Amino acid sequence: MSRHRVERDAHVEKCKMMATFPNFRPHPLVRGGHAQTVLGAYLPHGARENGSQQHRVALDDGDVLVLHDDCPANWSPGNRAVLLLHGLGGCHGSPYMLRLALKLNAVGVRAFRLDQRGCGAGFALAKHPGHAGRSEDARAALETIAELCPDSPVSLIGYSLGGNIALKLAGECGDHPPGHLDSVLAVGPPIDLQHCCEHMQTGLNWLYDRTFIRTLVALVKRRHRELPELAHDRPLVPPPKWLVDFDDRYTAPRSGFKDARDYYARCSSAPLLLQIDVPTLIVTAADDPLIPVAMFETAARSPAVDLYIADSGGHLGFFAKAGSDPDRRWLDWRLVEWVLRQG
Repeated sequence: MSRHRVERDAHVEKCKMMATFPNFRPHPLVRGGHAQTVLGAYLPHGARENGSQQHRVALDDGDVLVLHDDCPANWSPGNRAVLLLHGLGGCHGSPYMLRLALKLNAVGVRAFRLDQRGCGAGFALAKHPGHAGRSEDARAALETIAELCPDSPVSLIGYSLGGNIALKLAGECGDHPPGHLDSVLAVGPPIDLQHCCEHMQTGLNWLYDRTFIRTLVALVKRRHRELPELAHDRPLVPPPKWLVDFDDRYTAPRSGFKDARDYYARCSSAPLLLQIDVPTLIVTAADDPLIPVAMFETAARSPAVDLYIADSGGHLGFFAKAGSDPDRRWLDWRLVEWVLRQG
């Protein structure tokens, strides 16, 4: 057995022990998946921009991404860095991105928040749309971080759609991760995109689907209005009713896919979980209204991939009852602990 394999297996076993978190106890007034999802997103969080430095990441197809570099004063070359990937409709300034970057900085970890294609500070720098399969963009960001931090190990943390991208990248790279990537964590990732889109058309979940549609359609309209080079794009008239309609009429044809079904099949990370060789942890909640938990329980995973399912927490919510953490954002503190335990 190769030295690399022995070291990898030892790291995997170490990471499995790390996946044992203290139980999440929801705030008594924020119970259930819907309450955790909605209130977790909109309750005050206090995180603000802290003078990050911007780096541009040039892609092979001419588009450009923006990395927001939050480097604490006590960080030294060789210390760990973390790349954060936001979810659908998010950006570098999404509350969960800001909160975690600030908390990582407080313990001496350098954080890079990526604006995915056409998002945040990169709005006018991309002609092609972002989507759930843009693992090549995460790879480019990791390679840029390796240039900025040549001696530093890097952890990759993806939220929701960003989590699917992180897992897809880990599966594609096998035992040859890009840059200095040595660990991956995905929070609430839609590993089966078709299943998730269909699930959001059921029950009260349609409200989330409509929220995504409003956000995405507004973004497309703004792109058509402010970017003359995209004026030839056909407007979305009538507006799409469901997210799958948006992907069928916009995301898929503008990204080289035949249709939404082809896009979902080629970009879902579930089939790649068996190929992951980098120590990886998936964190999700049993009551997540957007991401059906059964997907994770039935998906085949490699020994490098561990799974933690909290009883509650909703989708990126995890707003907790007062306890030993400095604030009620239970997930933030678990992610900080996980990063620190990577060494």
